[in-house]
This record gives sequence, C-alpha cells and structure tokens, in this order.
Amino acid sequence: MKLSEIFKHLFEPELIEEIEQKGKFVSLKESEILLDIGQTVRVMPIVLSGLLKVSRLDEDGRELLLYYIGPKESCAMTFTCCMQQFPSETKLVAEEDTELLTIPITVMDEWMMKYKTWKSFILKSIRVRFNELMKTIDQIAFQKLDERLVYYLKEKSNATDSKLINLSHEQIAKDLATSRVVISRLLKKLENDNRLLLYRNQIRILGEM
Repeated sequence: MKLSEIFKHLFEPELIEEIEQKGKFVSLKESEILLDIGQTVRVMPIVLSGLLKVSRLDEDGRELLLYYIGPKESCAMTFTCCMQQFPSETKLVAEEDTELLTIPITVMDEWMMKYKTWKSFILKSIRVRFNELMKTIDQIAFQKLDERLVYYLKEKSNATDSKLINLSHEQIAKDLATSRVVISRLLKKLENDNRLLLYRNQIRILGEM
C-alpha cells in the first residue's frame, strides 16, 4: 500500500510527499533489534505494519516491558532523545516481522514548525506513551504480580489482535522482570481457573479473562 493511502487521514498531502522523499523503509524480522540502549538516536520510527516492543533495563540488568508500538504509531521517547541527541534509554525490538519508516533527525524540528499534523502526531504520541508509562509504574507500585500478568496478556492480545499469544514463559518473565518459575506457576493457576490454555510457547486466552 502507498504511503498516501496509509497516512491520508493522518498527515496533509504536502507532508506525505516529504515523508516519501526523506523517510527510509526498514524491514525487521521477529526479535531483530532496531535500537539498543546506549546507541545514538538519529532517526524516529513510524510503524507501518507489525509490532515493536519498547523496554528498558533496571539496575540489575533485568529487562522491563514499557509499551508496544503498532501501525501508524511512533515512540515518543525516541523522539525526545533524537531531538536532543541523547543516547537511547530504551530498547526497540520487533515483536513480529515489522515494516516501518525511519524519519531523520534533520527534518523533525522543521516539520514541527511547518506542519500542524506532524506537531499533533508528535504531541499525541508523547501523551499516549506517557499514559502507558504511568500505567506501568502503577502496576509495579500497586499491583500484585498475578494482576500484572493478566494485564500483560490482555495488552499483548490487544496489540496483536489475537487470542493466541506466541510467547514462552521465559520471555514473559523477562518482560515482567521476574523468574520463569514464578510465571509458570501463575500461568498454571490461570489455566486451572479456565481463563487460558497453555501450549508449548503459546497461550490461548479464553473469553475476556
């Protein structure tokens, strides 16, 4: 599909023309890293199809899921690092095969002044990601791990638009910064409660959990 069709309800035609001229198409395979912690941010990604996972490391080197980026979405944290030329504080990984556009740092500030739709897109991205970060903080601070696990599975299901989740217990434990043994025990309890079914490296959610 052409960019004019993908972005016709998001950006004005003049901006779409500039995106076509200056943006770069990037294809990622599942689990491929787009940006790692500490790397210099030189471009901002806009997902066209697929899914990016954004995470960071704690002081002990454990990875913690922050949020997902779906089609026609971008990463506000990448934008802020890019504009100020700071090293990335987050890790962006393809959760599945993903197609995206990368926008160079050299045009982003100009577009903020030139195009109202670009400014609106960036500000909305910042607001949405900030709200998701607040939810993550609330879960860590106020929710038990079993509640965080249920929320995690729901978010993953919504992000992929599927009741079948292709994740190992090890990967879930990594995203929630806990151990595989604990996650396996909690998942088994959810299965016993008829809220999901467990397969090898797959989980099927039943109903609305």
